[in-house]
This record gives sequence, structure tokens and C-alpha cells, in this order.
Amino acid sequence: MRTLLKITLIQLLWAVPIMAQEAPYEFSLDQAVAFALENNYDAINANRDLTDAQKQKWETIAAGLPQINGTVSYQNQLKQPVSQIPAEFFGGEPGTFQEVVFGQSQSVNASATLTQMIFDGSYIVGIQASEAFLRYTDNSKEKNDLQVKASVIEAYGNVLLAQESVSILEKNKETLEKNLYETKKLYENGLGEEENVDQLQITLSSIENQLKNAIRLENITKQMLNLMMGLPIDHPTELTENLDELTQEQIDFNLIENSFILDDNTDYKIALNLNEQRELELKLAKSKALPTLNAFVNYGSQSFSNEFNFFGDVDWFDYSVLGVDLNIPIFSSLKRSASTQRAKIALDKAKTQLTQAESQIKLQHATAKSDYILAIEEYQTSKDNLDLAERIENKNQIKYSEGLATSFELRQAQTQLYSTQQEYLQSMVDVINKKTALENIINQESKN
Repeated sequence: MRTLLKITLIQLLWAVPIMAQEAPYEFSLDQAVAFALENNYDAINANRDLTDAQKQKWETIAAGLPQINGTVSYQNQLKQPVSQIPAEFFGGEPGTFQEVVFGQSQSVNASATLTQMIFDGSYIVGIQASEAFLRYTDNSKEKNDLQVKASVIEAYGNVLLAQESVSILEKNKETLEKNLYETKKLYENGLGEEENVDQLQITLSSIENQLKNAIRLENITKQMLNLMMGLPIDHPTELTENLDELTQEQIDFNLIENSFILDDNTDYKIALNLNEQRELELKLAKSKALPTLNAFVNYGSQSFSNEFNFFGDVDWFDYSVLGVDLNIPIFSSLKRSASTQRAKIALDKAKTQLTQAESQIKLQHATAKSDYILAIEEYQTSKDNLDLAERIENKNQIKYSEGLATSFELRQAQTQLYSTQQEYLQSMVDVINKKTALENIINQESKN
């Protein structure tokens, strides 16, 4: 019985840490991007900015709708003012005065006022400006989403790159350890030179250091990907994509051949928003010369007493006022004229910036397309070079084992192979990133 209890206790103790471990998240590239657009910290705040802009629009509209405000005031004249009136009013001697206190010491006044804007040119412009700001915020969110997408894709590719680097370096290390073992045996039996052992040991030490660094980078790149997706950086995350297959999917020549529509570019849309805002600022400056008309109606009630008994049986006296306020700007010492001229200058600058943005965006598109084409070409070249480097290294392995090549020649072939392997891996990541950069400029959904 005691033995059974011990076994059960041990099983429970082993089960606790296993249950406490968090289940890893698995992501394809599309899933990682979709997850980030919902949970990335910048994406969350971009959504809040959009909601804030919507509330700001309603805040502007509501300013022109009926407004009702109520006031309640209470006064207690601790020392009432004394007035003097001619005593002859009360039958006194002429030329003398009688001291009199008017009213009662305590009073309460409750009123409500309804105000309604009838005409205000700045209000109309304000509504247009709030709508323009909402469009600007929406375009800014779109730009932020594209940036989040690009960051996630880059981080995702870096994780795959690190994982592939670890896998390749482990294989290289295994091959070198085998070569070193065989070379040591030959040297110990007097059939080889010590230099051959040293050469292989140098290469192996270098590969071991690179492997350790690649393992550290794999962990760092996963943490970076988690950060981009809005996950805790130490949360276990697994990727379901293969770097080579993902690269093949990212090669899309239709993307290169499609015509570029400038109006779809987010930076261009934001530049248009800036022009629209400057035009509205000019209209607002001009509207300051227009009259404003507001109406109001007031209703209230007052009560007076020498004691605080306003919630009891006291008299209340009602009053009401209806009025209209008309404000007509007449002369501002050319202040309004200066404001209008400044707004006109700002609009002219925005138009110039728009023209500049058009040229810059077109150049960015041409550059991004060229970079994407180059990345594809470099990928194909690196793939071919890797095949050649593998064949050269394999031939030198055979020659070295047969005594036809020196350890120095073998090391050169191995170093060339290792360099080509890294160039090949980097070329695949470049294809993925360059395609994303081109898609962001033309604002096209990724076709993964």
C-alpha cells in the first residue's frame, strides 16, 4: 500500500510541471499576419485611434445640436447691505434718511437654458474637417497594418532562416567530426600529417561557434516574432512553413507585370488627406469673416427666505427669457486677412509636397520592383551555386580520402560551401521581404 502511494505521489509531482507548461501556438505565415493585425500593440492602438476619430466627428456634430444646461445657485447674505432712503417717505423730517434692508437674507435660484446654433460658418467647416480627419486616421491605420504585416513577415522569415542555419550547421559539424576522427586515426597510425588534423580542427571550431550563435539567434528571432504578433516574448511558438517552399510561393511575376495605380498607395492617400486638411483650414480662415447667429431660451424659478426652508412651504417665482445673439465681425486690424493668407501659403506648400510625393512613390515602386527581380535572380543563382559548391566539396572529400588533395584544399572547399549555404538561405529571405515591400507600395494583399 505504501509503495502504491509513493508511485501515485511521484506521478502527480511529474504531472504538475507538464500541465503548467503553456501549449505552443502554431502559425503559418498567413496565420501569423492575421494574428498580428488583431493583437500587435501598434495595431491595437491604431484601432483605438480610429475609434477616437469617430468619436471626435460626433463631438463636432453635436456642438451644433441643441444644448441644455441647468444651474442651481444658493446665496446666504451673512451681513445684508443697508440702504438709506429719505425719511420723509415714511413721514419723517425732510433732509433725514431712514436705514432700510431690502430683501431676505437667503435665496435659491434654479434655471435651465436651451441654446441652439442657427448659423456658424466655422461649424460647417468643422464637420468637413472631422470627416477628413476620419479618412486620414483610416488611411493611417491602413499604413500601420502594412507596416505590421511587413514586420511579421520579416520576423517570420528570420526564424525560418535561423532554424535552417541550425540544421545545416549541425550537418556540417557532423561531417567535420567524422573527417577529423578519420584524420586523427591516420595520423596516429603514421599515415597522415599533423597539419591535416589542425586544419580540420580549425574548421570544426569555427562551425561549432557558428552553431552556438545560430541556436541563440533562433531563440531571439522567435522572441522578436512573438513581440511583433503581440504575444509574450517567451511564449512557445512553432512555425508550420518551410523556407524553401515559402520562397517558391513568393515568386509572383504577375506582381511585376501589373500596372501601378498611384491612388491605391497609402502614402499618396495620406498626402491627399494633408491637402484636403489644408483646403479646409483655408475655408475655416475665410469663415471667420461671416456672422454667427445663436438662439436661446431660459426658464427658471427663484425663492427667498430668512431661513433655509426652501424644501418646505415657500413661494417660488418663475421667469423665462427668449433671445437671439447675432455676432457680426466688422474690423480685426487685418488679423483675419493675415490668417487667410497663412492658410493659403500652407495649402500651396501641401500641393508642392503632393507633387513631390507622387514622384517619390513612383521611384519607390520602380526601385522595389527592381529589388524584387534582383532577389529572385539572386535566389536562382545562389541555388545553382549551392549545387556547384556541394559538388566541389564532395569531390575534394573523395580526393582527400584518397590522398589526392591536401587538408588545406579540403578546407577551402568546405569554407566555400558554408558561405554559399548562408548566401542561399539569405537569398530566400530576401525574396520574401522584397515581395512584401513591393506589395506594400502597390497596396496589394499578399498571395501566399
